[in-house]
Amino acid sequence: MPTITVPGYGAIEAAEGQRLVLVLADGGVDIGHRCGGYARCTTCRIHITSGEPKVMTCAEHDKLLDRQLLGEARLACQIIVETDMTVEPLMRVGEMGWSDPGPTPEETVTPEPEWREVD
Repeated sequence: MPTITVPGYGAIEAAEGQRLVLVLADGGVDIGHRCGGYARCTTCRIHITSGEPKVMTCAEHDKLLDRQLLGEARLACQIIVETDMTVEPLMRVGEMGWSDPGPTPEETVTPEPEWREVD
């Protein structure tokens, strides 16, 4: 089982193939997902310090490019856990003053993923 390490939260065990945003939320990390995990809002943005996946969805790429975040952040809602990672959430619910993180993302990546290599 891959381990997701989050500074300030510790290590979270994840099943291979899970969406990272759900692993983090289930592990007690107060990460946002205001759009419900559809790569539209970027509130699930993270910084990956180790174990970054070599691919990303086209939806993630396009949204990060649009928001001028490409190369600076990744979207947890678009990442499938395959290996150990160390990540830092960049927008926490409590820090942003939101009353909740947003709608619960589906178990599978949405929208239907088209994959590309990370630039």
